[in-house]
Amino acid sequence: MTTDATIDNQPFHYEEVDFFTGQPYEQWKRARQECPVIGSDPNGGLGSMLSTPDRQAFQITRWDDVEHVLRSGEVFSSSINAEHIGQFMGELILAMDGQEHRSYRNLVAHAFRASQLERWRDTVISPTINMFLDKISPIGKADLVRDITSRYPVRVICAIVGVPVQDSDQFHGWSEKINTGPLDPEAGLEASRSMRAYLEPLVESRRSEPQGDLLSDLVHAEIDGQRLTDEKIYGFLRLLLPAGAETTFRVMGNALTALLLYPETMARVKSDRSLLPAFIEEILRWESSVTQVSRVAAVDTEVAGCPISKGSAISVLTGSANHDSSRYENSEEFDLDRPAKNHMAFGTGQHQCLGMHLARLELSVGINEILDRLSNLRLDPDAPAPVIEGLAFRGPQALPVLFDAV
Repeated sequence: MTTDATIDNQPFHYEEVDFFTGQPYEQWKRARQECPVIGSDPNGGLGSMLSTPDRQAFQITRWDDVEHVLRSGEVFSSSINAEHIGQFMGELILAMDGQEHRSYRNLVAHAFRASQLERWRDTVISPTINMFLDKISPIGKADLVRDITSRYPVRVICAIVGVPVQDSDQFHGWSEKINTGPLDPEAGLEASRSMRAYLEPLVESRRSEPQGDLLSDLVHAEIDGQRLTDEKIYGFLRLLLPAGAETTFRVMGNALTALLLYPETMARVKSDRSLLPAFIEEILRWESSVTQVSRVAAVDTEVAGCPISKGSAISVLTGSANHDSSRYENSEEFDLDRPAKNHMAFGTGQHQCLGMHLARLELSVGINEILDRLSNLRLDPDAPAPVIEGLAFRGPQALPVLFDAV
């Protein structure tokens, strides 16, 4: 399909959508129908986020095109990530391509395989969610974002990596600022420096005394006979800790919001836990916690008939692809009984999210324990209704609930 609006230099124009509180889905729906490859808009709006005076930017909105871009690593490079998020994370795997990417990914991939992660279920994941539930269960009310979702995943990833779990709240704060660094560079850089300063003595201690954790694996890993440089070690850690904490934190909030807004769905899942895997996959599709990833055109190319010149920035809207009606019937609706189909919540291609099995495991264990332990769980009628919001990162800011105290 030729995107005449882009080719004729008449960009598809968005109304401004707030990064933190915006609701982009209606505009993405209109774009999929009218202009599925959107050129950067000089008047602002969503289309201007990656554009600069010397670089045009494009947004890819439809499922087929998103899949094509993410699976074509030689044409659409990840190196652009070194330019924006890389300044806060350092040397990171997210900006690597080809054999370099495969070599570095293999260093940590074994730790995130589903079979390896099962050992963390009983030793880390279940005890962590139950520790937080122990604190709120006698009270009968809570804010599940403040008390559970913002704390549970970051504590889990800290334990797996091998950093002190008692400081997980601090890592959550640093992670938030690093992830949103392009919006507030001063805060992002300060968080990046603080995280590195905290990690330096831990890295040095693992050099002399490996402890069998992921941090020890990184310090002693070799590629082609060479140990990782300090910059690559800290780049890995600045990516793994925020990614392992922030994405699951938001999607778990989205899952709990759906259960509370749709009590009949909660009742079905609570009475039949075999429905939980389908519920989790539908949540991941319906409200992805991360809605877009970045690429850059490595050569002159085109997408859906739209010419894209070498060096152009590409925003791949995985959140939009997950709502594409050409792939999903009633795509804007949450449907527990939706026939199983792959979604883009974790991307696809060589950069598919390394932590997807961990995220699913945390969601499964966490939701099971919440349904078991918070009897008569319901929204607090005296508090505002929860809202899933945001542009690039989506989740509720608060989730006030009541339940039977025990």
